[in-house]
Amino acid sequence: MTVEIEVIRYGQMYRYYLRETVVGDSPRPPRTPLRTAQEQAGVPAGRWMGRGLAALGLAPGEEVTEAQLRNLFGERGRHPYADRIEAERLAAGESVKKAFKAGALGRQVMVTGVGYVFRPQPTIYLFWALGDEETRLVIEAAHERAIERVLEWIEDEVAVIRYGKDGIYRVRPPGGLVAARFRHYQARSGRPLLHDHLLLSVKGQRLDGKWGSIHTTALHENTVAASALYNELVASEVCEALGLATEPRTVTPGRRPVMEIAGVPHELIRWTSRRSDQIAACLTELEHEYVTAVDDDGEPLFLPVVSERARAKLNAIAARKTRPPKQSARPLAQLRAWWKASAILTSGVAADVITSLLEYARAAAAAIRARVAAVVDVALAAVDVAATVFVMNDGGRFHRRHLLAEARRHLAFVLRGRRREPGLDDQVVAAAISTHCLDISEPKTVRGLEAGYRLYTARWALSDLPARRRPPTAAPDPDRHPPADPGEPAAPRPPGQDAGEWEIPRIPLQYDRAVLARAVVREKLHTTTATAVRGRAYDVVAHQQAAMPEQLLPLEPTDPEHDDQEQKPGRREALDMTALRALRESRTDVEALDVTAERLRHLQDAFSEAADRAHTTMNRYTRRDDTETPHPVRRDDQQAHHPPQDPGPHRGREAGH
Repeated sequence: MTVEIEVIRYGQMYRYYLRETVVGDSPRPPRTPLRTAQEQAGVPAGRWMGRGLAALGLAPGEEVTEAQLRNLFGERGRHPYADRIEAERLAAGESVKKAFKAGALGRQVMVTGVGYVFRPQPTIYLFWALGDEETRLVIEAAHERAIERVLEWIEDEVAVIRYGKDGIYRVRPPGGLVAARFRHYQARSGRPLLHDHLLLSVKGQRLDGKWGSIHTTALHENTVAASALYNELVASEVCEALGLATEPRTVTPGRRPVMEIAGVPHELIRWTSRRSDQIAACLTELEHEYVTAVDDDGEPLFLPVVSERARAKLNAIAARKTRPPKQSARPLAQLRAWWKASAILTSGVAADVITSLLEYARAAAAAIRARVAAVVDVALAAVDVAATVFVMNDGGRFHRRHLLAEARRHLAFVLRGRRREPGLDDQVVAAAISTHCLDISEPKTVRGLEAGYRLYTARWALSDLPARRRPPTAAPDPDRHPPADPGEPAAPRPPGQDAGEWEIPRIPLQYDRAVLARAVVREKLHTTTATAVRGRAYDVVAHQQAAMPEQLLPLEPTDPEHDDQEQKPGRREALDMTALRALRESRTDVEALDVTAERLRHLQDAFSEAADRAHTTMNRYTRRDDTETPHPVRRDDQQAHHPPQDPGPHRGREAGH
């Protein structure tokens, strides 16, 4: 996730933000004016953003001063010009109490804002760091526009002001929000890292002119959707401006692939990941301690395998333990020269590749655009989104914001850096809710009645598959391997290997199961409905090719004589629909491992078979289209992709809904 969020309390503005964040994450010299400290650190001045600036007498792009930050974020939510307002009221003869109240924006608050961190994908800031001046300016402009678009979406769709008893009334801030943006250039490791800190004030003006506080919980809940929107916007802007394309790359096996600029050598991406390597090394040690930990009686404290939740907590601990001190800030021109020299000397990538990185990426983009057509089918996108969210969320329950975040990821995956029509993500979400989701909300509060807080689950009726339970394992011996299966004894550690040099058994990640569920549902729908009409079948195949990773696309046939053979009967039923039900029913980490391990091994075969069928069908209808005039797919044709509207038997709460 490339957008992070944290709460700003009024005391933190003095202890952290005014001392470090606003001056490029480097320690600010004592008694140094803000602008002077920013110039010494080589970072630009902060800028105001948001539609709510007009109500405060500010303008977009205006420079942020220390007094304004102190009043708005450090003095429990006062007017940025509170000092001037108070002085004018006192000069007019008003009391101190009235003058102080005139400079306040509603009631005083403890939480004065939230801090967002926006950073593009590593391949994008690699071009920013190693490219020429024109490339740098293009990427910075795309970065800024993406932040502006995300802030507009937060103002229009996310932010709400609560008022009344217990916050029973909610209203969008009609005048918008107020935020201060600060640009940083490098990470703690000294490597390039273009990122902006956005300090968003919780103060917003209601329709009656009174000032209220933004509900920060809503901002936290929509952080993933905001991150997906930012990633999609900045990647499409950069790709369109520079003639590039994106491709999925797997960073951690079993986790969701990330969309990166195609044509960038993997070694160059690793060059920017010094912190990631340090965290990974520490994480391995922590995982070993986790699976071998016992209490005073010798009983294991945790599961003998590392679950996804445990891995996330251990990763946070490893990040804190390996956190280096902050680097002294330098001018950007000097940093760019150092980064380029360091990349040539230490990354292992040839110097001519680094100096001509943009040309290599453009060549890779041309190959991708010629091979992969960006076909967005709303009906099939809704299938993928609903199936993925259904499995990724514990218990199969989710809200609209989960579907929206997944829809934006799906569009970025399919379009490969191309721009999309505005509102296409909302169309995918609407199709997923209306066709594949069942509203199971039982609202007991006013918030539960809102559309964004309706609770959904999948509509599909799947047969049951009982989950096998393994007996608990004995206490692991520190000198033996952790068990590969919870039901097997621990294997002895090979001699000469220390902790961390052998593989720690892990629970399969939820994304593995989500991919399996998506393949199962789409394969079932493709088998039953996609072959009814020639035009629809062609559209489904094109969509599958557009949404499939490069390594899973079909290769060119080596034997043209046998290319047009019909598929063998029964080949389409490679996966059973009971698999998804089994994944849905698994409750504990051991059950999840027990149920999905065998089925996940067939995932590659399932995708390979789907790719073979797609290739055969494409060739068959391409030959027909040579003699017939192609016709566009009509709206009623796309509706045929939807499964029957009857939800079928649904177990409701008995199934964990």
